[in-house]
Amino acid sequence: MDREELHARRVELRGYQRVDGLYDVEAHMVDTKPEELALSNGRVVSPGEPVHDMSIRLVVDENLNVMDVLASTDAAPQGICPQATSTLQSLKGLRIGPGWSKAVGERLAGRKGCTHLNELLKPMATVAFQTLWKVRENRPTVVDANGKPRKIDSCYAYASDREVVRQRWPIYHQGEGGK
Repeated sequence: MDREELHARRVELRGYQRVDGLYDVEAHMVDTKPEELALSNGRVVSPGEPVHDMSIRLVVDENLNVMDVLASTDAAPQGICPQATSTLQSLKGLRIGPGWSKAVGERLAGRKGCTHLNELLKPMATVAFQTLWKVRENRPTVVDANGKPRKIDSCYAYASDREVVRQRWPIYHQGEGGK
C-alpha cells in the first residue's frame, strides 16, 4: 500500500542512577513534519525542523518520591509554550505509584499544564519502575490485607490463572491445581 508520512513523533525515555543515590528519569519528545508548516502565529516550520522539542527530568529517590523536576521546551508552536514547564514543579513531593496519573491530572490537566509534557509523564512512571528494578527486586513482595501479592492480576502476565503466578505464588494460582 502506498502512503505518505504526514507527521513523526520520536519519544525517548531513559533512567539513570546518580552518584548521590538519587535517580534521573528522562523523557525527550520531538515532533516533525515532512513538509513546511505555516503556524497561525505566522511562524513557518521547515520540513524536518521540530514543531515540538520537549524534555522532562524527574529526580526520584529509591521509594519513587519526586525530589525535583526539570523541564524544557526548546521548540513549540506558540511562544508562550515554554512557560508551561514551570507547572511541573507541582509534582515535587508526589510518589510514583498507584494514583500517579490521577495526581498528575489534578495538578496539570487542561489549562493548568501542557498536554504534550503531560503525555510524557505516564511512560516516565513506567521507566522509573524499570530504572529501580534492581533496588526494588530485593524488597519483600507487596501484599494486600489478606497476604496475597498485589502483583497478581495487575497485568496479563500476572493474571491469577497464568503460568507466572503458578510458578511464583502457586497457592494463589487460580488454574487447575491452584487455590
